[in-house]
Amino acid sequence: MVLNKNKIVLLSPFLIIIINIVVAVVFGKLIGKWAFIPIILIEWCLFMFFILRFGGKESIKKWLKKPTGSFGWTILALLMGLITLPLFLLHHDSLSSWTIWLPWILLALINPWIEEFYWRGLLLDFTSKWSKWSAIFFSSFVFAINHAVFGINSEVNSGFTIVISTFIMGVIWAIVYKKTNSLSWIIFAHFLVDFFSLSVPAFLDLFDTM
Repeated sequence: MVLNKNKIVLLSPFLIIIINIVVAVVFGKLIGKWAFIPIILIEWCLFMFFILRFGGKESIKKWLKKPTGSFGWTILALLMGLITLPLFLLHHDSLSSWTIWLPWILLALINPWIEEFYWRGLLLDFTSKWSKWSAIFFSSFVFAINHAVFGINSEVNSGFTIVISTFIMGVIWAIVYKKTNSLSWIIFAHFLVDFFSLSVPAFLDLFDTM
């Protein structure tokens, strides 16, 4: 059976999650908690393949256009981006070495673009014929489950708290995208989350969230 374009895109999150689990397990045995690096690099490549193959440059231009609708939706997206600020204030001293802060900065600068183009842009565009809430919950569910993969090698990123918080972020940002037809401010909000959550120190369990 030949899968059409729509089915390939809708099945792609599950393929990416499976690949990420395999990478997390294999590299976890080889390099321990630093396995987050190959996980992220490989999933970025997978994201970009699907974005460019099934979205293309025109979709990227559309996702980055000026937001429409009430500015209140943009504020909501940004508020979600600030919820990890307490983590930064409490644990910024974990950025003690360039081997920690350099990948942290690079991840915060690169990751939001690629993730939002895929999880919100591509998936929500390809579920545009679904009911609004079905599309929002689907994209948010696979977004959250994918982030749970990092808990395989990191205690800080394990547990239902990460899944639930990521799912809520996904729902809010999906709603904002539906309301504004733009990912511009959502990408910035995602940057704030990655920046303030101290993602790399968290992956390495350099602080305790409890």
